[in-house]
Amino acid sequence: QVQLVESGGGLVQAGGSLRLSCAASGGTFNNYAMAWFRQGPGKERAFVAHIDRSGGTTYLTDSVKGRFTISRDNAKTTVDLQMNSLKPEDTAVYYCAAQRSGLLLTGIDAYDYWGQGTQVTVSS
Repeated sequence: QVQLVESGGGLVQAGGSLRLSCAASGGTFNNYAMAWFRQGPGKERAFVAHIDRSGGTTYLTDSVKGRFTISRDNAKTTVDLQMNSLKPEDTAVYYCAAQRSGLLLTGIDAYDYWGQGTQVTVSS
């Protein structure tokens, strides 16, 4: 059983930056591909970014390309999401997720473990 705990959320002005971190425990971290999702007010949970088991390949949804970066440290069992040039539409609860298959998957149902989420609010 893998436990995921997100941190780093907060309130930031448009154009600012935040770095989210997700700490994993209870499993062999590098057996899992990792991802970040977000759920904005009144919206469904949506894929943001994915990173493979080694950290060598990443994929981001179009709306955050060039602004967000996903990375992982398998020694520390963490996965981070660096968010720059934040916009009000980035306001959401951000969730960390893990999946065993290792495949690049963007659907919620593909993920086996979830964190509790961290709130990011971007003011205009």
